[in-house]
Amino acid sequence: MTGPRRILSLLDATTITVGIVIGAGIFSFPGLVANFLGRPDLIVAVWVAGGLLSLVGALCFAELATAFPDPGGEYHFLYRAFGRETAFMYGWARMTVIQTGSIATLSFVFGDYAQQLAPLGSYGPHIYAVLAIGVLTGVNILGLREAKWVQNLLEAVAILGLLILIVVGFSASGVAPAPVPAEPKSLDLGLFGLAMVFVMFTYGGWNEAAYISAEVRDGRRNMSRALIYGLGLVTILYVLINIAYLHALGLDGVAKSRTIGADVMRPLLGDGGALFMNILIIVVILTSINVTILTGARTSFAMGRDFAPFRFLAQWSDGRAQPVRALQLQGAISLALVGLSLASQDGVKSMVEYLAPVFWLFFLFVGVSLFVLRRREPDAERPFRVPLYPITPIIFCLSSGYLLYASLSYHGIHALAGVVVLLLGLPFLVWIRKAS
Repeated sequence: MTGPRRILSLLDATTITVGIVIGAGIFSFPGLVANFLGRPDLIVAVWVAGGLLSLVGALCFAELATAFPDPGGEYHFLYRAFGRETAFMYGWARMTVIQTGSIATLSFVFGDYAQQLAPLGSYGPHIYAVLAIGVLTGVNILGLREAKWVQNLLEAVAILGLLILIVVGFSASGVAPAPVPAEPKSLDLGLFGLAMVFVMFTYGGWNEAAYISAEVRDGRRNMSRALIYGLGLVTILYVLINIAYLHALGLDGVAKSRTIGADVMRPLLGDGGALFMNILIIVVILTSINVTILTGARTSFAMGRDFAPFRFLAQWSDGRAQPVRALQLQGAISLALVGLSLASQDGVKSMVEYLAPVFWLFFLFVGVSLFVLRRREPDAERPFRVPLYPITPIIFCLSSGYLLYASLSYHGIHALAGVVVLLLGLPFLVWIRKAS
């Protein structure tokens, strides 16, 4: 039978989870978060809250992934809970907005940093972005074993680099504390919500582990472990990194910094520290690109399996343990988005605005699907059950709904663009209904 085989270990699944989550955001968004909140205690609190909310979501996903393992991941959960139409719209959104947009954005950020090390002219960042997508898509097409070994190697280097950054941050002499205002800045729930949008985006991606649930050895036990271990490690790293940023630069320094990692490293290690950060960020971004490519194509594979007009995407290579055609299409769309990014001047921030509403909309649907499937399929084997049910999934749904609201109310035109692209899937849905 052609399809996924269980060849990934617990370590592989954990490193994939960590690799998806740790990305350029931890070097890009701490300054924005500091500007929103204006208090060190709130800054640390929001990063802790982000890790806890991600863990709540991971517990919900662990139940779904162990009860209904499938290469379609969230697509498969939505299909079982809400039917073909909702599943198709999610698959469409992931193929055109969420996953390919993430790959293109990460690759373009990689291009910006690679250009600093080895300039290739005015179009250098785009050339590097194309190379990143092409090479890492090629590695995945070669086979899952090759992709996972590249992932494990890059992830080991990335974690070592982050630990060095933490040590250097705490070793810095620090800055003189800013004068304490007569009345400390009060908590603004609206700004806290905006900060959470960027924090949760930085934590984002852990849900991608659901797409390898059918490929993990002893997956009914190891999937929940991989999610919990992976997110626990990421939360510890993120909180420590932000405390180190505050120790080394102070609140004002963090809020004003646009190259925060280099600003932390430079006082102790000079230009060599800035070079180290540049290389570390490149490795972290390559790690994220590789695993985003690996997991992303599995949704297209599942959609091709279920919808005749996309049947060409359902080809699975047993020898390579990969959905080759889905990888090829995903790479082509990602390359096209890199080309379109020539007209964009807003960078990663605009892409977060573009992705966030669509992302949180379907996250909310996945949270609700847990309740639906508990009721509709009560006898299904559930090796892992979310603790404190129904409180835990209710918290997940409420937080997803709040972040959907925050992203729509704040992001304006870029959020609208993402919603419009999502709605472009409706004509295909009508076509599929008529063909069925």
